[in-house]
Amino acid sequence: MLELVLFGSFLLLLFLGVPVAFSMGISSVVTILYMQGVKALFPASGIMYASMASETLLAIPFFILAGVIMELTGISARLIELADACFGHRKSGIALTTILAALVFSSISGSGPATVAALGGILIPALAKHGYRKRHAAALVASAGEMGIVIPPSIAFIVFAVVASDYERISIGRLFAAGVLPGLCMGLAFYLVARFLPREMEQAKASAKLHAAHALGRKAPQGDTVPEAGGATRSGADIAPRPDAVEAVPEHANPATMTLEDIPHDASIQVRTTRAPGRVIRKALVRAIPGLMMPFIILGGIYGGVFTPTESAAVAAVYALIIGLFVMRDLKLADVYKIFATAGVQAARIMFIIATATLFAYVITKYQIAQTVAEGLLSLTSNTVLLVLLINLVLLVAGMFLDAISAFYLFIPLFVPVLLELGMDMTTIGVFMTVNLALGLVTPPVGIDLFVAAGIAKIPFSEAIKGIWPFFLAGLAVLMLVTFVPALSNFLPDLLGL
Repeated sequence: MLELVLFGSFLLLLFLGVPVAFSMGISSVVTILYMQGVKALFPASGIMYASMASETLLAIPFFILAGVIMELTGISARLIELADACFGHRKSGIALTTILAALVFSSISGSGPATVAALGGILIPALAKHGYRKRHAAALVASAGEMGIVIPPSIAFIVFAVVASDYERISIGRLFAAGVLPGLCMGLAFYLVARFLPREMEQAKASAKLHAAHALGRKAPQGDTVPEAGGATRSGADIAPRPDAVEAVPEHANPATMTLEDIPHDASIQVRTTRAPGRVIRKALVRAIPGLMMPFIILGGIYGGVFTPTESAAVAAVYALIIGLFVMRDLKLADVYKIFATAGVQAARIMFIIATATLFAYVITKYQIAQTVAEGLLSLTSNTVLLVLLINLVLLVAGMFLDAISAFYLFIPLFVPVLLELGMDMTTIGVFMTVNLALGLVTPPVGIDLFVAAGIAKIPFSEAIKGIWPFFLAGLAVLMLVTFVPALSNFLPDLLGL
């Protein structure tokens, strides 16, 4: 009955559209009142305050501040410029540029939505120009944003380390290192999906060749077809000659040897097929160095023993402010107030979630709900694989409605004891739970990363959903790999002796 009061009121409030933080807080209060009455509520304020006063969690507002500053300094544009200069000439080079830029920016912001917002304005139009449908362009950028909470420094890993410390201590530095290889695997998986997606550029090339053939009085190869509205096609032999086609195709065009440069396509489809000159790459590298230094300062300082994760976040914020004001000079003193106000609002939102979620976790622990759930799960089956898959399924469904921070406070007390009992190490638990909840950033009905990307692409959310499924399946494959291959998470931390 107690579980029904807590989880039933929580789900009911979510269904009514109450924000997650308030839903967790209200359901916790209702449960306490149900069990012990008003007097039992007196410790609640102290529990919530203590959760926010943690020295470790001070890293969160500092990392948020650093991310906001770097987002406004135009570093995202410089990172994209460098990646495009190096790889833009390759086939699907724009997709690789997207992944690489997201990897680097993720190591600056530590947030998925921030990564999408910073990169999407440039990369989504660029992907569309290179022939990707807008829904696929938005889906790729949104999926790349998932790496924001896996690649270090990750706000999600900080929260996991704090919440899970009640069961087994694990250092934030170890979790940061553990996220590197899974994050790279996610990037590789998303790139491979993007590489094999159909592109309008290839359809335009085939169509132009066929029209060029008829304009020149030749018969197109029998195997060539032209896309029609509604998905139908016509073969080259069936195309009637068009007088206007002669004007649309250059006189020297030969349908057997036409290249992309010969195709009279719309200005919205532009490609670069030649490698950028060395001076262009060097210039792009110099312009991007201030942003590239940020991950080295944060992670190098932590693993070098120079400062703690909290201190590294403060150093990163100061470094970003100095770079923005005095090196790049993209910021003015008048912008500082806006920066601190924006970062303050974002940090306050997260800290309030942490406060109410801590109260929720307190109720789960105090009234032994976690123990009841753990015993129930272990009684279902003795098969470790099935139990882990079941936990993954629950987290995937929860990720459709909850952010990672709320989900950690809700499910760590329920699942971590079970997973430890099954013999899984805390590093693998932290990484697979984080990767799992990262997928929630792109899954409807919430999918905040996908929602942001759809807004930037100016397409309906329902249209973006159609494009996300190939990337979601790729992310799911990585999740299974991380879950059942512990070495993927433990190799780098063990190598570094963390």
